[in-house]
Amino acid sequence: MPIVNISLYSGRTTEQKSKIAKAVTRAISESAGVNDTDTIVLFHDIEKTNWANAGNLVSEE
Repeated sequence: MPIVNISLYSGRTTEQKSKIAKAVTRAISESAGVNDTDTIVLFHDIEKTNWANAGNLVSEE
């Protein structure tokens, strides 16, 4: 059973997350031969103040 963790900046809509979940599930099904019903997708919404890239908070860029 594949479990996919996706971290994104906060602010994505439910519709956007639904599209992402469907696309990721489809890609796993097609490439790994796994049933769609066996794939779990977890979204982690991260505020830009809690995300740093190259030592700099994204919220300060």
